[in-house]
Amino acid sequence: MLRHPKGFNNEGLSDLFVQKVNTRIKPTAISIPVTMYYIGKQHFSQEKFFRKRTRIEKKFDARIAAAKNQKKIINLQYRKQNKVDALNKKIDNGNLFMQWGEPITVFDSAAVHQTQEKLKSALFNRGYFHASVQAHTRPLTNRRVALEYTIIPGKAYIYDTLFYNIPDGKVEKIISQHKLLSFIKKGDVYSQDKLTQERDRIDQLLKDNGFYDFSKQFIDFALDTNSLKGKIKLKLEILNPSRRGYHKQFRLDSIIFTPDVGVKSKESLRRQPSFYHNITFNRYDVEFNQRLLAQRVFITKDSLYSRTQTINTQRQLANLDNFKFVNINYDTTGGRVVANLFTSPSDRYTWSNEAGMTVTQGFPGPYVSSNFKRRNLFGGLEILEVNGRIGFEGVAAVTSTGGFYRSVETTGNASITFPQFLFPFHTAAQFRYARNNPRTKLLAGYTFTDRPEYQRSITTLSATYTWDLKRKWMFSFSPATLNVINSTISDAFRSTLVHLDSLGNKLINAFKPSYVSSIIFTLTWNNNYGLAQKNSTFIRTMVESGGTLLNVYSPKFIQDQGLEPYKYFRVSFDFRKNIPITKTTALAYRFNSGFGFAYSENKVLPYEKNFFAGGSNSVRAWRPRRLGLGSDPPMLNSNPSGNGYFDYSFEKPGQVLLEGSVEWRQKLVGFLNYALFIDAGNAWGLQMSNNNRANFSWNKFYQQFAVGTGFGLRFDFTFLIMRLDVGIKAWDPAREPGSRFVLPKVSFAGPYAFHEPVIYNIGIGYPF
Repeated sequence: MLRHPKGFNNEGLSDLFVQKVNTRIKPTAISIPVTMYYIGKQHFSQEKFFRKRTRIEKKFDARIAAAKNQKKIINLQYRKQNKVDALNKKIDNGNLFMQWGEPITVFDSAAVHQTQEKLKSALFNRGYFHASVQAHTRPLTNRRVALEYTIIPGKAYIYDTLFYNIPDGKVEKIISQHKLLSFIKKGDVYSQDKLTQERDRIDQLLKDNGFYDFSKQFIDFALDTNSLKGKIKLKLEILNPSRRGYHKQFRLDSIIFTPDVGVKSKESLRRQPSFYHNITFNRYDVEFNQRLLAQRVFITKDSLYSRTQTINTQRQLANLDNFKFVNINYDTTGGRVVANLFTSPSDRYTWSNEAGMTVTQGFPGPYVSSNFKRRNLFGGLEILEVNGRIGFEGVAAVTSTGGFYRSVETTGNASITFPQFLFPFHTAAQFRYARNNPRTKLLAGYTFTDRPEYQRSITTLSATYTWDLKRKWMFSFSPATLNVINSTISDAFRSTLVHLDSLGNKLINAFKPSYVSSIIFTLTWNNNYGLAQKNSTFIRTMVESGGTLLNVYSPKFIQDQGLEPYKYFRVSFDFRKNIPITKTTALAYRFNSGFGFAYSENKVLPYEKNFFAGGSNSVRAWRPRRLGLGSDPPMLNSNPSGNGYFDYSFEKPGQVLLEGSVEWRQKLVGFLNYALFIDAGNAWGLQMSNNNRANFSWNKFYQQFAVGTGFGLRFDFTFLIMRLDVGIKAWDPAREPGSRFVLPKVSFAGPYAFHEPVIYNIGIGYPF
């Protein structure tokens, strides 16, 4: 335990503890890693692995001595080393159970002293030069002891005076021009980390201004803490090289681009130079478009060397997905600076196949997919992709209260991606936008879904422009996304849809032949999201206008084919946050919302544009797409006993969505993690005139949030995360007032009289 004054920032200090409390399932004292460690230790024999290592070494040494082929010898040596390394790991760390587990942490006074010294060193680096750390132990029951570290930081030292000693005039001028960006300012508390950041900033700044051979070793900080109590005088020095006596700025004399490194050619052929945009292209033939390659080169002839522009050039050339590697080096011999760009073309044709498990609404099922890629289709770095996928999944029956049925979905797509905007931009504009990785994607696709109740096909045509900004922002604009949807439904399902329609559930409109056209704009901001050990944020918002062009022009084929046209407006917003607490624990939360409004004659959204609540990525205590609408109760089941158990067989498409989740994630042992979560949310109708309980209303929506809680396991196999969540209803707005708190009625055995069953969710990846 760490005790410190109120308001003191203790971030990261607990990580310095030499001895840590054993991992346990909070708030209990149960420690699965400790149990696993000692189970493994009972069956562990170090001598056994010593003997096995000796046998393997003798076996491989004999085979290596008998081998005559050098390639075979290298292969045997490689295999021997891998096996010996694996055995050495077990000799040093124990068997698998011991490696996944952890021994009991035994109190050690020497470790306490080490922790105190580490804490004092960390406090010194934060400006608390006279801090002290006291350790106190308190005996507990069962031979346990509580250890408390008390931090007495004292007064923090602040910068009172800042001055510079920079003999090189050019360097001094650049530093002065960017002084406002400094990490060190007068009145700030001393921080060793800030000094390191300032050294890195100056190094980057000078290398972006032509100082190619500058090194951080020339930057020095001198501190004087004797002048006034609690005050620091800081002198920043940038020393000159001893030989040259000054820092040289490097200006590019020429740029040579070799785009076909590794390409075999006839012995008689030699690379021929060609010139474009002050770049010398040196290649065998004109395979790649010079203009498009030049757009992704941000270092220019006669300009000062820039490390940032060099890295941006490498990144944007790699983003073209046409090269195995991109390498840039600078030749400064002979007093000239030559930038050499080397790229090696990727295989023109690639074919990949994949098989795995997928789950979206029910039980996991297998899928197989195949992808064909053709690079540089027309010589302009275009990429043609043709892919197909067939997947099977267990989904809940729509027309009955129990059982899961096989759902088959088949998808085929063909697309061409161009590494530029297909707009008649001026050449200067094309070069300016190239640093944002512009892409234009034309796609044609077909999806067929086969379920016991219906068969559904969707034909899609779309054009999408995407671009990036500062590696965090991604924009996507689809000026035209066209879908033609056809469905065939069973008689029983049709009767169900008609009955639901009479109750205000417009699910029947989803299965009419329809034509959906839309204009979509999406903005995504990703700040390290996906990296579990970093504080990260993810934001995505989408704005969609459906049927906009139908307001001006309605194609004749819509009437000829009897298709239902849709006109609507739709917007969604998704916010996610991950906060690491320690190396093995994190707090994550999410807010997700959506709004859709239809203004066509049918007054409904296309089925795929509705919002749904419930499921493994939503409120997990409700079955997928079955939560809502509002406080409108699902129908009671047809069981003659009248047990009060709701029938959740039918999907609940809504036009308004509000939901949020908070999840505590912690490592249990090895690849196994666990999570505790609370979900809340609901979906509402917006234009259901005959059902006020289902409609969104400003004066009651906050009373209609469903709340669920639960726990889950995460099987983290690095390349794949399998997830099992147990959702438990806590507050059900569909119940009558006074009986909505249903947590005490939870049942793990299944539904029975007036009890709520738990919901098991199986998923791939984290829920958010």
